[in-house]
Amino acid sequence: MKKLLIATFNPNKAREYQEMLSGIHLECMCLKDFPNAVSPLENGKSLEENALIKARYAASFTGLWSLGDDTGLEVFSLGGAPGIYSARYAGPECNPQKNNRLLLENLKGKTGNERKARFVCSLALVSPVGKEKTISGITDGMILEHPAGSGGFGYDSLFLPDGFSVSYAEMSAETKNSLSHRFKALKLLIPDLKKIFS
Repeated sequence: MKKLLIATFNPNKAREYQEMLSGIHLECMCLKDFPNAVSPLENGKSLEENALIKARYAASFTGLWSLGDDTGLEVFSLGGAPGIYSARYAGPECNPQKNNRLLLENLKGKTGNERKARFVCSLALVSPVGKEKTISGITDGMILEHPAGSGGFGYDSLFLPDGFSVSYAEMSAETKNSLSHRFKALKLLIPDLKKIFS
């Protein structure tokens, strides 16, 4: 079976991709499967650049087709923050709770359209010989005033997708995945993956 390397050390993320790509005959691996792999320095100025950094490193290190992703939450009234700093919004030693607290603090007193936000996922597919393709998926929504729900991770309990009355964290995994920014981006990439792995 042909292998696709997901440029992450997180086996759960690789498993998530395996499920989303179940219609294609391939095996998703992650960098944890390669003992000497290291994390490349993500110093890109955009989500797309960071996704490419990860995928280029993974493809050159392993000799496999590699898929890198970078995801960010962008709040319009905060100038697009936290954006590429979403995972470390509250500083280098932060955790999701601290990130969420800081986001709510920075949105204090803002109402209605001032709380408009979107999740963006940029995917980069890179071949062992350096062929590249990037694509993005977006889910629009609002930032709630208080966390709602205990599912999901990151900013999920604060994000209310457009057209829904519950946060990402209150949805079933199936519902969230069907409208998630990552799934939207991946759907656009599936024709390419089918050509490569069929």
